[in-house]
Amino acid sequence: MKLAVISDIHANMEAFRAVLADIDKMNVGAIISLGDNIGYGPEPNQAIELIRERKIPSVMGNHEMVIADHSYLERFNPIARKSLKKTIGMLTPDSINYIRKMKPCSVFQGYRFVHGFPPDMISTYLFQISDTRLRNVFKRMKERICFVGHTHELEIVGFDGQEITRTPMHKGITFLYDEKQYIINIGSVGQPRDGNNNAKYAIWDTLNYHIEVRFVPYDIASVVNKILKAGLPKSHANRLW
Repeated sequence: MKLAVISDIHANMEAFRAVLADIDKMNVGAIISLGDNIGYGPEPNQAIELIRERKIPSVMGNHEMVIADHSYLERFNPIARKSLKKTIGMLTPDSINYIRKMKPCSVFQGYRFVHGFPPDMISTYLFQISDTRLRNVFKRMKERICFVGHTHELEIVGFDGQEITRTPMHKGITFLYDEKQYIINIGSVGQPRDGNNNAKYAIWDTLNYHIEVRFVPYDIASVVNKILKAGLPKSHANRLW
């Protein structure tokens, strides 16, 4: 089976549509989102509507947490807080109700999916975790692989029972070892922060036991114009380039 994993769309519909068009050519059996479908970008409601239309299950990201509990706004910096307040006003009641029902993690086909860090942490970044803590988490984790987002960067963390390895991921195929456990950070669809402005997502091939990172170009200028027109912070637009 091929499983497409997407994350951090951030209301960037140009990137999201481009990624879905690419996925539709790849003969995948399912698509799963790791959250942060909203925030920063100009079309949050459209992003939620398309996720629902395509029946893409999604765990909750830290930006969705604000919709579930507005007090969570205080954890964001002032610029992101301003942006999220606008985002809330762009969502329909139906989309808000849908977001509030999202779970912090899910397990599908024996693999774990969470926005931040396993087993179910939404706002913890992978780069914050020491090797010692990683070892303890891997030893408690029942699944061989956990997919995460949140950092907007591509990375694969492996554990062979003793040693932790941290390796940047790049475009193309990476073969995994079936005797190891992994936490795989799949980057961002809507706001990459790895020095390459293409939309990113990953395809996990359970039969051949490899992960393929896909880079997808999209119309950045169009999104930039929408961000500025919506009155969102200019820094959100600048980040896309």
